[in-house]
Amino acid sequence: MPLDVAAVQRVLTRERLDGWLLYDFHGSNPIAQQLTGLANGAHMTTRRWYYLIPASGEPRALVHAIERGNLDHLPGTKSVYAGRQQLETGLTALLGPARRVAMEYSPECAIPYISRVDAGTVEAVRKRGVEIVSSGDLVQQFEATWSVEQLAQHRQASAALYRIKDRAFEQASQALAGGRRQTEYDLQQLMVQWFREEGLVSDAPPVVAMGRNAGNPHYLPTAERHLEIVRDDVLLLDLWGKMPQPGAVFADITWVGVISRQASAEQSAAFGAIVKARDAAVRLVQERAAAGQDLRGWEVDRTARQVLEDAGFGKYVLHRTGHSLGENVHGNGTHLDDYETHDERRIMPHTGFTIEPGLYFDTFGVRTEINVYRGERDAVVTGERQSELVTLL
Repeated sequence: MPLDVAAVQRVLTRERLDGWLLYDFHGSNPIAQQLTGLANGAHMTTRRWYYLIPASGEPRALVHAIERGNLDHLPGTKSVYAGRQQLETGLTALLGPARRVAMEYSPECAIPYISRVDAGTVEAVRKRGVEIVSSGDLVQQFEATWSVEQLAQHRQASAALYRIKDRAFEQASQALAGGRRQTEYDLQQLMVQWFREEGLVSDAPPVVAMGRNAGNPHYLPTAERHLEIVRDDVLLLDLWGKMPQPGAVFADITWVGVISRQASAEQSAAFGAIVKARDAAVRLVQERAAAGQDLRGWEVDRTARQVLEDAGFGKYVLHRTGHSLGENVHGNGTHLDDYETHDERRIMPHTGFTIEPGLYFDTFGVRTEINVYRGERDAVVTGERQSELVTLL
């Protein structure tokens, strides 16, 4: 989707910013690449480029002589540099009278997902008398929001993931009932095949984690490292994917089963706690959306984590409550985080994100992950919520 310069300028004026300075070197700023249409790999970006959208007037570009055509598809004027002295002069001219600009920067790297501009470039801008503020909320409005078509593609991907999840649990149950040996890796590879059948694409194979491996949030089985799926333990599935069309956004879910007729008291207590935490987070998002009120990412995380801490599970929390969803599975919008970071960005209308509280022990782990889409005055869970552990015998 082309960058809407007029819409950007309206927001810049409202926020009392002189401009938004997009900058990249060699792919170091994927947000800037995405916004300017350079993320498709059709252009070589081995030299520094700058694109300033001022609050009023034409945008201005500064590009290297050997890659002078890279920003020609964008509106505005262009200056070309080659040597370092030309770069110095060019940057000064590009900034002109601007004194307060947004960049992909986060003070003290508090939100590393938005902190894409290196310290040296920040120094170069500041020495010209320019104040830099974070572009976090700008990025959300112009890169992280979903179109109607993207929401439909997300729902399509979500439905496919739920079908694959059901097939995986059924496959594990049948293998156990028939006395067939099956490993985490065997089941994962079947799921990879089902992804192809459903027309889904992803950046990694799904997580299939038994017992103690489920206690590692980012465990992935491999041909060399895996456990056998056996009785009397948990089986965690985490799967994410999107439709293959350009611009499609991800869906991402996690479900947990137990290889027994009934979960243990310990397993049930842990899973019950994360369900309550998840649902408390959903209620907060829905209430604020219905009231048309701002909601920050850290507030949702704090709400969910408080439930887990009150239940005595605080020390078993290892990660934030959720992340933005976009064309990458971890998108550029607000993350639900007051644990790993303090994400003060607002959850914008027309954005999607996960809610996924988890608890991780030495012998097992549990996580429930759903996807939420916030509209103008509502927030919708786009798939089924798991309410109890799936029994697989």
